[in-house]
Amino acid sequence: MKGESAAICSAFFIFMIMKGSFKNIDEYILFFPAEVQVKLQELRGFIHMQVSELEEYIGYQMPAFRYKGKPLVYFAAYKQHIGFYPGAEGIKSFEKDFEERKYKYSKGAVQFPIAVDIPFDLVKKILDFRVHKLNKKNPET
Repeated sequence: MKGESAAICSAFFIFMIMKGSFKNIDEYILFFPAEVQVKLQELRGFIHMQVSELEEYIGYQMPAFRYKGKPLVYFAAYKQHIGFYPGAEGIKSFEKDFEERKYKYSKGAVQFPIAVDIPFDLVKKILDFRVHKLNKKNPET
């Protein structure tokens, strides 16, 4: 039964993504198993604790945050990892950290394995970097 429930949940999740109908982050998170929901809520809460003046939204059918009207970061859950999307510059600046910790990463995302704790120290460094970059681009706001 557990496998059937997961398959039904996965199929419904794919349908929702294709339909483009997640209205908010709560709705997105509810589509995942309880243990993944906990990790997503932890990450969401941590982001809010680190950066004030955030606006939550769904971007590219993923949970996303705006800082002073500009995209800050996105995240998404997958079967084996949580993808964290701080933009290309946010990835390039932390490649050494990702390699040291043996995280898979690409031009725009890093993968945090579901089976281990989220590296909040690294997430904080990335958030600080992104906020600093956005403040430099918009010094008057």
